[in-house]
Amino acid sequence: MKTLRFWVASMMLGTTLLGLAVVAHAKTDDQAAIKKLLNDLGAAFAAKDIDRIMSFYVPDESLFVFDSIPPRQYVGAKAWRKDCEGFFAQYPGPNKLEVSDLNVTTDGQLAFAHYVVHMTGAAKDGSKAEMTFRLTDCLKKIKGKWLIVHEHGSFPVDLATGKADLLSKP
Repeated sequence: MKTLRFWVASMMLGTTLLGLAVVAHAKTDDQAAIKKLLNDLGAAFAAKDIDRIMSFYVPDESLFVFDSIPPRQYVGAKAWRKDCEGFFAQYPGPNKLEVSDLNVTTDGQLAFAHYVVHMTGAAKDGSKAEMTFRLTDCLKKIKGKWLIVHEHGSFPVDLATGKADLLSKP
């Protein structure tokens, strides 16, 4: 009887450990997929490929974005697309994005990522544009695909002047 109990306990422990290993592997795969998604989003942004950019976001009115520029809040994919198009109109020159400090946490169905983006480019008037901002994305796995459902972009504020610090370093 002791042998049977030992065997059952060993099998249960083995199954539990195997299950934990599978979950850990799935989280690692999801984290890698989300990191790739965010890097691909940056490349689409640099290429000004609005259709590709929007493919990383939930395509309906449930999308919610806090942007760092007025009106600061965009509800729905159509509103966010229009804002992105407006941004590209203001910065028509080539843009370059560098992502740093990327951190992803996921449970397999929901995830959040926070990171810093440094952008350089040319403004509509030909002047050089440079800014460093912070992003937090909330993602949801929908039909097996990770999509951004909420995004929050911001700049640190210099409290002495009340102005955004566009070149802040983390």
